[in-house]
Amino acid sequence: MQVGLPNPNMVMPLAKMCITNKVTNKKIYVMYNPESYVQERGAKYSEAPGLASNMPSIQFVHGMSETLQMELFFDTYSAGGLVGGSVGDILKLNSTALLPAPAKLDVRDYTSKIYDLMIINSSTHVPPLLKIEWSSLQFEGHLVNCSQKFTMFNQLGTPVRATLNVTFKQYMKPSDIAKMKPNESPDTAKYRTVHQGDSLWSFSSREYGQCEQWRVIAEANGIENPRLMDTGRMIKLPALK
Repeated sequence: MQVGLPNPNMVMPLAKMCITNKVTNKKIYVMYNPESYVQERGAKYSEAPGLASNMPSIQFVHGMSETLQMELFFDTYSAGGLVGGSVGDILKLNSTALLPAPAKLDVRDYTSKIYDLMIINSSTHVPPLLKIEWSSLQFEGHLVNCSQKFTMFNQLGTPVRATLNVTFKQYMKPSDIAKMKPNESPDTAKYRTVHQGDSLWSFSSREYGQCEQWRVIAEANGIENPRLMDTGRMIKLPALK
C-alpha cells in the first residue's frame, strides 16, 4: 500500500485554458493544457531606395497586432485524469477509455469546437471575438489560423488523436488604440519619406496642423528652394516647442 501525500489535483482540479466566444458567451475548455505558448509583436517598416547608395533607408510605418500561438493536444483514445472540458465531456471520455478501439469517440467532435471559431457569425458578419484565459494569460482577439493534424485512428479509420496549431490575433477597440499614440504630437521629432507630389506645405499641414511651419522643416533639412525636393529623400520634421 502506497502511503504519501495525495495528488493535489484530486483536491483542487488543474486549471484549464478557457476560450470564450464573446458573441455567444459560450466557453470552450481545452482537453489538455498547452506545454508552451508564444506571444509575438512586430513593427512594419518601409524601404526607400536611395540613388547610388549601398542600402535603402527605412521608415517606420506602423505597429502590428500581437499574436498568440500554441499547440493543443486532443486524445479520445486514452483519456487521462487531467483531461478538461465540461463535466459531461469528462465522464464520457473516461467511460469510453476502457472500451474496445472501434467504440472510441471521434476526436473531431472536440477539435471542431475550436476549428469552427473562424466561421463568420451570422449576426456580426465576422468571425467571433474570443477571450483566452489561463491563469495570468489574458488575451482578446480572433482566431486567424488553425491547422489540424490527426495522428491516430481506430480500426474503422476514425481519428482519435490530434494536435491543433492555432494562432490568435489581438483585437483592440479604436478608442484604446487612440490612447496608444503618444508620439504623434507636434512636440516630437519625426522622419518622413518624400513621395511624388509632396511639398513642405503639405508636410507642415499634416504634421503640425498649419502650413505656415514649412520654414521650420526647410531650415532643419537645409532646403534652400522649397519647390525642389527629391522623391525618396528622407526629411526630418523637427519638434515644435
